[in-house]
Parts: sequence; structure tokens; C-alpha cells
Amino acid sequence: MTRITELSGAGLSPLDLALLRRSIALSDESRARGRHPFAALVADAAGHIIASAGNNSMPPEGDPTQHAELVAAAQAARVLPPEQLAGCTLYTSAEPCCMCAGAVYWTGIGRVVYALSEHKLLGLTGDHPENPTFSLPCREVFARGQRKVEVVGPVLEDEAAAPHAGFWQ
Repeated sequence: MTRITELSGAGLSPLDLALLRRSIALSDESRARGRHPFAALVADAAGHIIASAGNNSMPPEGDPTQHAELVAAAQAARVLPPEQLAGCTLYTSAEPCCMCAGAVYWTGIGRVVYALSEHKLLGLTGDHPENPTFSLPCREVFARGQRKVEVVGPVLEDEAAAPHAGFWQ
């Protein structure tokens, strides 16, 4: 059974906060490019960024499976073997959906730090057809697995919500 660490920012290092803020800045850049305001990055324990991605799921040319977390996890898996990915962290501007949590799990990334909770995201997006939010916390997805995935979040929710302001109307 997967063991989950539930923290709401406690124990985060200055490096963790800097990398999480980098994912939030990337989400703002994603919006500036006309994409959904989500982004993620994978970093090793020393803070070296292995992969980063914005969201590319928005129509008409986007692919609905190309969430930032899934893309960043897949990129990292092409660069590092599973034993190294286990020591990496996925930093993301919003809580991974169940699809993205699956990508984190299957690539072997050992830790997730997220900013905006799925619950707060739903409050921002409402019933927008481009973001049919699941009410399924990533902790619950990871809890069903056989491998440990540490989860930290939500953290910096107000900062992470800023790129979404006015987007989903």
C-alpha cells in the first residue's frame, strides 16, 4: 500500500518553494501562449530541473491527454531511469488529476508538491467544458498503489490561482 505524507507546506525547503513558484510562473507563461494556465516540472533532489511543460490540452490543436504533469513526467522518464526518478519531485501549479497522478506513479517519481487544490480549481473553473474536474484527490489515487508517493500540498494556492483569474469565463 502506498504511504502518503500529508503536509500543507510544513517542512518545505526554500528550494521546494522556489521550484513550486517556478511551476506557477510557467502556468502564467502557458496562459500567455493561449493555453490553459497549468504547468509542471520535475526536479531531482538537488533542484536540477529534468523536465518542464505547460498544458497543451486546449482545442483546437491540443490533445486532451497532454496535461502539463503528464508531459513533464513522460519527458523525465525518457531522461532518467526509475531508480533516479524515485528521488525526484514533480512540482505543479495545480493538484494532479487522476490521469496525471497515474503518470507520476507509473514513471516512478517519488514525490509531488502542488499549489492549487483540485477543490479550489473547481471553484475557479466551474462547469467549463474544457476542464471537467474530477473530484478525486491525487492522494487517493496514490493510496491505491504499491509504491510510496509522498504528496505535499496544497501550498501557495492564492499565487497559483492568479493565472486562472478571468480565464474560465
